Amino acid sequence: MSHSPTTLRSRTLGRSGVPVTELVLGTAALGHLYTPVEDDQAHAAVDTAWDVGVRAFDTAPHYGLGLAERRLGAALADRPRDTYVVSTKVGRLLVPGDGGQEPRRVWDFSADGVRRSLEESLTRLGLDRVDIAYLHDPDGHEEQAFAEAYPALEKLRAEGVVRAIGAGMNQTAMLTRFVRDTDVDVVLCAGRHTLLDPGARADLLPAAQRHGVAVLVGGVYNSGLLADPRPGATYDYTEAPRALVGRALRLKEAAERHGTTLRAAALAFAAAPGAVTALVMGARSAAEVHDFVRQFRAARDVPPSLWSELVERGLLAEMDDR
Repeated sequence: MSHSPTTLRSRTLGRSGVPVTELVLGTAALGHLYTPVEDDQAHAAVDTAWDVGVRAFDTAPHYGLGLAERRLGAALADRPRDTYVVSTKVGRLLVPGDGGQEPRRVWDFSADGVRRSLEESLTRLGLDRVDIAYLHDPDGHEEQAFAEAYPALEKLRAEGVVRAIGAGMNQTAMLTRFVRDTDVDVVLCAGRHTLLDPGARADLLPAAQRHGVAVLVGGVYNSGLLADPRPGATYDYTEAPRALVGRALRLKEAAERHGTTLRAAALAFAAAPGAVTALVMGARSAAEVHDFVRQFRAARDVPPSLWSELVERGLLAEMDDR
């Protein structure tokens, strides 16, 4: 079955001039997140994303110990390099394991570690450059990240090695500090701007708008619960607490009563017009790519009455930006 390309708008990351489509393909699943993925299945996911109009791809050494980077590079190898944008991350180096064991991840937010990480990513990707480099989850390394890793990224940007720099995290406080105290172009916020956790609305999104910093939102489904709420579903990469499953089920029931789906509502909320530049959506197969594109289309038609009901029922804080 053929699928016609989806019209995806292109937006610019802050002051960097780097364009990204409003949907970005995240590749954690291509590194065997949760379940194994075969090479041809991973390749098909990237090809399908391309076919539906995605031109921005996000990866990291952390995803499958470099496997996601290698697979993404292989799938993009025949595309003209100036027709797409790739982001990767620094802060974890892959070092050889003992006695032929698989590589180990080692935290490293030193300036040398940042450069080495980027060089090794380029080798795995088979590229001569990446467009965006993020500091990856520097939660436990805050001062070194600001004192050493961030200046190293700033220097790489000045040298033209990367075009845009930022940080990617599962929290908002440190991302807000990056927005406020540095010259980042973009931040990637995972799981904190969702129907179940709208925390980014309190600090990160207003700060980013004030400072002209782009915000990409990942973890729109909170790693699974908002995609398919049920006992045993994952929330932030672990099994969801029973109370959260119940809340997600109530959100699903409300969405369906208003003629839409929970997934479409989750995407509509996360897209937050004016505050969010793009959504990073992970997929492990062509079918999952087609699903998130269908839900993204449907998100444009989520009725305002749904938000009103969710606020009235205490399932969502007051929506002052809708």
